[in-house]
Amino acid sequence: MTGDSEDPHDEVQYHLEVGPGDVAPSVLLPGDPERVEAIVDDWETHEIRASHREYRTATGTHEGTPISVTSTGIGSPSAAIAVEELARVGVDTLLRVGSCGAIVPEASIGDLVITTGAVRQEGTSTEYVREDYPASADPRVVSALVAAAEELDYDYHLGITCSTDSFYAGQSRPGFEGFEARDSEANIEELREAGVLNFEMEAASILTLASIYGLRAGAVCTVYANRETGEFRTEGESRAAKCANHAVTYLERMDEAVEASDSDHWHAGLSIER
Repeated sequence: MTGDSEDPHDEVQYHLEVGPGDVAPSVLLPGDPERVEAIVDDWETHEIRASHREYRTATGTHEGTPISVTSTGIGSPSAAIAVEELARVGVDTLLRVGSCGAIVPEASIGDLVITTGAVRQEGTSTEYVREDYPASADPRVVSALVAAAEELDYDYHLGITCSTDSFYAGQSRPGFEGFEARDSEANIEELREAGVLNFEMEAASILTLASIYGLRAGAVCTVYANRETGEFRTEGESRAAKCANHAVTYLERMDEAVEASDSDHWHAGLSIER
């Protein structure tokens, strides 16, 4: 057996630079560090707890509910590092918050896509588990995101996401000087016919790792591009963040309802108050 090459820091995490007590049980995961400020604007209180590389973390309250946000940078490798280190400091719920490209005509610019599961077209999750292991969102998290979108009166779509390692070739976009990846058009058409709604770059790894580690996870993204209509606009940027913020408060109420009942899991027979 090789020697122990783990990070020598006992508590503070190597990449995120957070330790126990720095983060709430529920954490929002945007990609862009600049989105952290936009997310916390919707909270009553917040404090920046760490900022290192692409990882910026803030903790505060939303409608009285403890909540944190940690940016992950672009792509599944850095998102997986965030999941690993957040799990180590006691987080139990992870909500990917971002933007996406829709591949179905009904998902308009500014709409939300709430992910129920993800096609693992990225490489990070395969380093953890076999390729046919599902990347599934937690049902309670999905329900909370739907409830939040309904409360906020946002247009949303519920379904399967495809996570890729490439913004260009992996999502069937032309590369430099019009380069087209092998089977580019066939790939996007196959996904569309199978009912996949959108492309993004982190959900599959977050959902997969959360399942492996017994955590809850979900994803909500604002549609910036529609590959079917050819539109691309950064419209409705704050909607995914607001939806996720409200979902964390819903999750707290749902958890309380489960604890007050004889049930082990959330189900439609339980009621919550907001």
